This record gives sequence, C-alpha cells and structure tokens, in this order.
Amino acid sequence: MTAKRVAILGATGSVGANTLSVIGEHRERFRVVALAAGRNADLLARQARDFRPEFVAVADPGSYAALKAGLAGTGIETAAGPEAVVEAARRDSEWVMAAIAGAAGLESTLAAVERGAVVALANKESLVCAGELMMAAARASGSTILPVDSEHNAIFQVFDAECRDAVRRLILTASGGPFRSASREDMAAVRPAEALKHPNWDMGAKITIDSATMMNKGLELIEARHLFAMSGDAIDILVHPQSIVHSMVEYADGSVLAQLGTPDMRTPIAVALAWPERLSVTGERLDLAAIGRLDFEPPDPERFPALALARQALERGGTEPAALSAANEVAVAAFLSERIGFLQIAEIAGNTVAAMGSGRLAGLDDVRSADREAREVAGRLVDRAAGATLPRGGAG
Repeated sequence: MTAKRVAILGATGSVGANTLSVIGEHRERFRVVALAAGRNADLLARQARDFRPEFVAVADPGSYAALKAGLAGTGIETAAGPEAVVEAARRDSEWVMAAIAGAAGLESTLAAVERGAVVALANKESLVCAGELMMAAARASGSTILPVDSEHNAIFQVFDAECRDAVRRLILTASGGPFRSASREDMAAVRPAEALKHPNWDMGAKITIDSATMMNKGLELIEARHLFAMSGDAIDILVHPQSIVHSMVEYADGSVLAQLGTPDMRTPIAVALAWPERLSVTGERLDLAAIGRLDFEPPDPERFPALALARQALERGGTEPAALSAANEVAVAAFLSERIGFLQIAEIAGNTVAAMGSGRLAGLDDVRSADREAREVAGRLVDRAAGATLPRGGAG
C-alpha cells in the first residue's frame, strides 16, 4: 500500500495535534509532507522531528529563528510568514488538514482546494466567510471537502447524497457549553477562566468561548448551508448536553439518522483521514448503558443571541457572515483579556454587523475588505465598552 501524502495546517493546535496522534498509530499508511502553524515553533519543531516532513512553515516571522534552531541538522526545509503557510498548502499532498483557526486560515485552505486536494476542513471560518467562493473553487478543481467538525462530520456520515431530495432537515446538536442553564445575570459576571471550562470537549481557547456563547453553533449553521447545499430554514439546532449524538439527518419518510460517539475529535479526524474507508483508532468506546440517558432541549435565543445573529447573516448573505466572524474574533479576544464582559461578545458582534450591513461578495478581496472593516469597527466598540466598564477591573 502506497502511503497517503498529507499536509497539516494548524499542526500545533488541538485538531492538528490530534491528527498527528491518529497518524502516529498508522505510520505505514500516511506520509506527512508539510506542517504549518502560527507561532508555537518549539512544538512544531518537535512534531517535525517526529514525523520528518519535507517542509515546515510558521506564520509568525518572529518565531522563525526558534523553528530554524529546533530543526538544525535535519535537512527539513523551513519558511516563515503567511505566504509560507500557503506554500505548505500547495505542496504535493493528496490530503490536507485545514485547521488554522479564524480568518487566518482562509487563504491556505483555498489554496489547497484550488489545486484539487482532498481537504479535511476544521476551519469553519473558511466557509462562513467565503462559502460560495470555496465551494465554487472545489467544483472547478475537483477538490473534495470533508468536514472535520464533529457535527458536520456526523451529518456527512449519515447524509445520503444520492437521495438528496429525500432529505428534509439537518439537526446540529450543541452541548450548550458551560452556561447552558445559567441566567443572564450570572452570565454577565462570568470571567474567562469559567468560560474556558467546557463540560465535554478539550478545545482551543477561541472555539471554547464560541461554544460558551453558542456563536460556534451559529457559525456551524452557515457552514452546513454550504457543505450540504441546504437552506437555512432546513437546518435546526438542538441542545444535547451529553455530546453523544453529534448530529442528525431527517428524511422524507420520517426516519432520523444520527451518528453517535464519545466526545473525541480523533473520531471525525479518522473518518476524514481514511475516507472512503474506515480507520481503527484507540480510545474510549461508547457505552450507552453506562450513560443511561440522552437529553435534548431547544436553545434559548434570549440567553444566546449569537444564534439569531448567525441566522440573520446567513439570510442576508454577501459579506455579512465574514463581518460577523471577524467581529466575534475581536470580541472574544477582548473578553479573554478581560476588557469586556461575557455578554458583550455577542453584543459587539451584532452592533458591528448592524453598522456595516451586507456588502457584495464577488471575490476574496471583498472578504478581506469586510474582515478588515469589521475588525476596525469591533475594535472601536470594544474600546468604548472597556472604557465604560473600566472600574469593574479595579483600575482607576
């Protein structure tokens, strides 16, 4: 068997590290040819020494010296800067894991799609910000996009593409995060350390906060629209605190097919890595008898306004989803640095898109422009909010 050549963009993050963990169990089946990360040069160098790729890139030029030193004597080619990450995506690999968080992952993901690679997509912002462009590029190049987010991967596993007309509804499940049953008053006092304690999943800081606000589910709604070519009206969200049923597809005959599993990102990664085959992965197996019960409830739109913001952005289209995603990134960063409160994340994101409206989306330049403007507007709103709440932080 010829080893599948793979590249991993976002190698040092949670998804990237889990991808290498799965590959490590099947080294005879996969050959890592390129690794790329943001700024964690020390971990990236250790990964490269273990898997011996041909090319390693770090997006932050300031981290290049550490990467170069960490790989001295290995003969591995190294580079730095955003363009180097795009180069990693363009290297000769059959399969690319696109796991760079946020809008920063857009150009490298698009580069992999444009050359016709099989792209395992863990960067939801690529479809949120530029879904029409990304899917059009995939059609033109023959690229296959395989979803890695557990919810979309679950739908992918039970979605009968040959009977698309019989699909009535997609149901994305959500854990509800750490504040599923908290009051708005309690949520207003939440600090970053509390919001970063997800009840089920071990994820990066940004996506963990997105889970707590449920913005992640709103962005996943937009992503599902593009991945499965379903209207927003045919995509529902259901809170499922155990995170065992990862999502469901309802068919015209009343059948509802669900994918179940433990909350372990290695499972959807393995599905994407081996597709269209299956790959064995070590880990905890699902024991429904031990779990005993599975609960479901509708999300509360008043406590989680991010869901309505995402549906509105999906309906209006154009550059509004890109603006929402960028504003949310700014607001989340401000919350993590304790400049704003938890409830102000969605407030700032909503006020940003309200100020901007929806612009024309004809190419990547429109995405970049909307992203840049949204960050500027959100930044000003954060400064205003931080100034108004400054005494709460103990300064003055």
